[in-house]
Amino acid sequence: MKTTMKSIFILALISLIDINVSAQSMEKKFRTVKVEMKINATAERVWEAMVLDYGEISNFSPYIYTSEYTNGSLKGEFGAERKCNFNAKGTQWSKERIAEIDNENMVMRNVVIDGAKLPLNFDNSQAFYRVKNNGDGTSTASYEFQFRTKPAFLGIIAKGGFKKQLSGTLVGLKHYIETSERVTAGTDKYEKIKKKYPKATLIKA
Repeated sequence: MKTTMKSIFILALISLIDINVSAQSMEKKFRTVKVEMKINATAERVWEAMVLDYGEISNFSPYIYTSEYTNGSLKGEFGAERKCNFNAKGTQWSKERIAEIDNENMVMRNVVIDGAKLPLNFDNSQAFYRVKNNGDGTSTASYEFQFRTKPAFLGIIAKGGFKKQLSGTLVGLKHYIETSERVTAGTDKYEKIKKKYPKATLIKA
């Protein structure tokens, strides 16, 4: 009896470990949206704003009202966490974490770990932030979002929305870096500046 109970406990423990490891495993079928934009600034400056200032994404996203570091995080590094509020009341939000970061090659993997009023399967959604040095004082920033919705049939509708949000965020990032003016949700800044810039390029995945 003791041996049986011990075996059951070990199997249960292994199962819990397997569940934890499989988070953001992307084993299920997912959709992808990838957009990029040229920015008139060095790759180092774009990487700083886009990734190293991880908790301050509301400085340039026209879809985020406020953002802040959470869980003791102070800068964009492996394990850093942030909370993003998508409406003024703070009732729609996401909590995210840097799962991988390569500062030399300027690639970061971001995962959504929790959220409210978001149609996402959190165990099957992740984003890659990339910055490329163009060699002429400019750089190219890109977002690649791999996601699965919950329920799954919302995927087609959600893809259009994510494309709009990622593209708008790149426009906001470009304006913020090139002019130092913030582009934050809840203001009319994005509506005033978006026609001044080319649209983000959609990359077929």
